[in-house]
Amino acid sequence: MKKLICLVAVLSTSSLSAGEKCPLSAAAGHQRATTLVASPADSTSQSDIVDTAVAAGQFETLVAAVKAAGLADTLKGDGPFTVFAPTDEAFAKLPAGTVEALLKPENREQLQGILKYHVVSGKVMAADAAKLTSAKTVAGQEFAIHAGDGGVKINDAKVIKADIGASNGVIHVIDTVLVPADQDIVATAAGSENFSTLVAAVKAAGLVETLQGDGPFTVFAPTNAAFAELPEGTIANLLKPENKDKLVSILTYHVVPGKVFAADAAKLSSAKTVNGGELSVKASDGKVMIDDATVTATDIMTTNGVIHVIDSVLMP
Repeated sequence: MKKLICLVAVLSTSSLSAGEKCPLSAAAGHQRATTLVASPADSTSQSDIVDTAVAAGQFETLVAAVKAAGLADTLKGDGPFTVFAPTDEAFAKLPAGTVEALLKPENREQLQGILKYHVVSGKVMAADAAKLTSAKTVAGQEFAIHAGDGGVKINDAKVIKADIGASNGVIHVIDTVLVPADQDIVATAAGSENFSTLVAAVKAAGLVETLQGDGPFTVFAPTNAAFAELPEGTIANLLKPENKDKLVSILTYHVVPGKVFAADAAKLSSAKTVNGGELSVKASDGKVMIDDATVTATDIMTTNGVIHVIDSVLMP
């Protein structure tokens, strides 16, 4: 089995690290086409990242946020930095009042964490970024990179323009603000109505503390609808105290050690679980199967791992 790609997703408020080698990583030999719109004419810019953003006229909210967070001087430094820059329209998509709240002095630390999640140390051009499956940000967390016929996405944000050169790095424009994870696997699942049965099972199995631990873990999470497909009475029996060992065995068969993004998982043929058994992984026609379950949503970020949603319960 290919080596699993692991990372730690911990919100950090430490200072940006200039001059650091780019911490981007990709599976060996992984190549993908990209439809990023590059801007080679900007590659000779003598303006730094902040001044380049100001001159562009479409990053007024981002620039205001950088100044409010006290990061302007850092992003004017030597770098180099790669900035995934949300447009004003991207910020406008946030819930009403979000931007105003983040710009308040008392929320400066939170604002710093969000902005640092948009910055990668080093200068990464579009052609290189499109070959990657993840990238570590200066916040200490990683985001997922998806490259395909529809272009390149950073988590759920689409790159709409790339390779805007600056004297101390490069800017790639995105259409959605990236928000770093602030909850662990259990809390993230509990926050969704789709996983109430899974959360109840995790509690009955006594696995809450484990899945709230440092990890990282990759969880293939069955929805309530997936549990409902089991034979009548199965869930009720599994939740009984006398069946705890069996429930633990089933749930740990849904967990893989390490943090495996969807793009990496799709390249595997199998993955060893915490249960000790191995999952089969098949990818074809844009669909990924884990044993007999179809992956329906991917790369849900948490502070201690990642969740992929599946439509059937896996049985060891």
